[in-house]
Amino acid sequence: MIEQYSFGRIVISGSVYSADLKIINNKVVSDWWRKAGHVVDVSDVRDILDAQPQCLVIGKGKPGLMRVSGELAAELEKRGIELVAEPTESAVTTFNRLVAKGRQVAAGFHLSC
Repeated sequence: MIEQYSFGRIVISGSVYSADLKIINNKVVSDWWRKAGHVVDVSDVRDILDAQPQCLVIGKGKPGLMRVSGELAAELEKRGIELVAEPTESAVTTFNRLVAKGRQVAAGFHLSC
């Protein structure tokens, strides 16, 4: 579970992270870089797609500037993976709620803008 988020900082299971990250199968993959910076595309989450979660939660940054490409949205729909993309603060709450319900959830969190 995610314990705390603030601009540029997230605490997961007692560990502090200050760079964008993904969570796949309950494991943190730190230092997540995207080819197009503020756009999440299929190639940026290939490892998540391979894991086949029920849901992918994308934290779009504090003000929500990052976006999900149309190609990724279509690929998720094709695979039956629910997409939730919202500002990171809300996305953290959504992620924790879905995990508590026992859902298989993966995530990508942009921690700053």
